Amino acid sequence: MKFQKKLAKAKQGIPTTSMPDIVFMLLLFFMVTTTLREHDVKVVFNLPEAKAIEKIENKRVVSYIWVGKDGRIQIDDNIVKIDQIQKIMYAKRTDLPSIIVSLRIDKNTKMGLVTDIQQELRKAYCLRINYSSLYKSS
Repeated sequence: MKFQKKLAKAKQGIPTTSMPDIVFMLLLFFMVTTTLREHDVKVVFNLPEAKAIEKIENKRVVSYIWVGKDGRIQIDDNIVKIDQIQKIMYAKRTDLPSIIVSLRIDKNTKMGLVTDIQQELRKAYCLRINYSSLYKSS
């Protein structure tokens, strides 16, 4: 009597038992870390260009003021007048003392309007101001 060896016919597959857990953790991670656009920009503007720029690391402490080609001023989702800036920005500064105001102003805006905005920010004690620009490669 001859004995034959039987080879095991085990198939090596990828284990998928923990796949739903991994997918759920990835989904939760991206939901927590992703920031959505907070405001709809209603003014049309072209930023000026600069040869040397710095990027703000913590964008959670930044409040944006947009000034369009037509001189309209937008804070958050509202078009405001120049005399409303002090009240709005003072309220923001009391909520967040380390606030940085980023001015996104059209490159053809008159300097008088920019100075008026700066004066209103000074009255609101918002003294950390950033001027947004595009990088100009040489």
